[in-house]
Amino acid sequence: RLARKPIVVAPGIYDAFTALVAAQAGFNTLYVSGAAIAYTRLGRPDIGLVSMTEVAETLALIRDRVPAHLIVDGDTGYGEALNAMRLVRELEDAGAAAVHIEDQVLPKKCGHLNDKTLIPAEQMAAKIAAAKRAARHLVIIARTDAAASEGLEGAIRRGQLYAKAGADVVFPDALTSLEQFKAFASAMPKPTMANMTEFGRTPLETGAALEAAGVNIVIWPVSSLRIAAKAMETFYGQLAKDDTSGPQVEKMLTRKRLYELIRYHDYEALDQSIISSV
Repeated sequence: RLARKPIVVAPGIYDAFTALVAAQAGFNTLYVSGAAIAYTRLGRPDIGLVSMTEVAETLALIRDRVPAHLIVDGDTGYGEALNAMRLVRELEDAGAAAVHIEDQVLPKKCGHLNDKTLIPAEQMAAKIAAAKRAARHLVIIARTDAAASEGLEGAIRRGQLYAKAGADVVFPDALTSLEQFKAFASAMPKPTMANMTEFGRTPLETGAALEAAGVNIVIWPVSSLRIAAKAMETFYGQLAKDDTSGPQVEKMLTRKRLYELIRYHDYEALDQSIISSV
């Protein structure tokens, strides 16, 4: 798929329900966001607190409900080279199509925050080589957060090293212009990936503009969660004020539409067929 156009567009999801909604909107590649899992599963920041097991469990629940290709946030690989190898096998078994591993030191930070600390490039390259060695089919994406501290040239040097180590895709986070994406992509021997997170360092671009700049994959990792969280904040605040949900019913998904999304009637029909066959 990476060898073909158009650009691979992968909106962020964080559980089986969001995966269903995104898949029914027509997306056949989805991004399982580590940050969104941290926010929704733990109610905590994206600073490396989510475990590999929690990510794999979430992934397996998503895979059970949608046939889409799933790109998974693998943080720093949850350790060093051997940990990255285990991560690859765990995610393959849970149904992932790709994983990205980043070159930050634990505890990691969101790629668009200040004062990130990176591991040595050679250490990261060894981690990527180990992940690639463990992969049976998983696409290995090497993420570098070097642009903020080492500049574009530093990010390019790291990206080239990671590609040489075996990365199938290179992901430079927190670039600050479309021109930087173009320069980075043209310097890479492998496909590249872009992160269109809101409120960060990277200006929001269209998939078409990124494709024209040479990018092969684009993700919107936490957009759906931000929209849902804003709606929930509004609902709870209004409920506390009104003492009833009545004024907000028109903003809600109807029961009929909800049942369509979760395919309730398919299960009802299956239940009846089992009963009738006994």
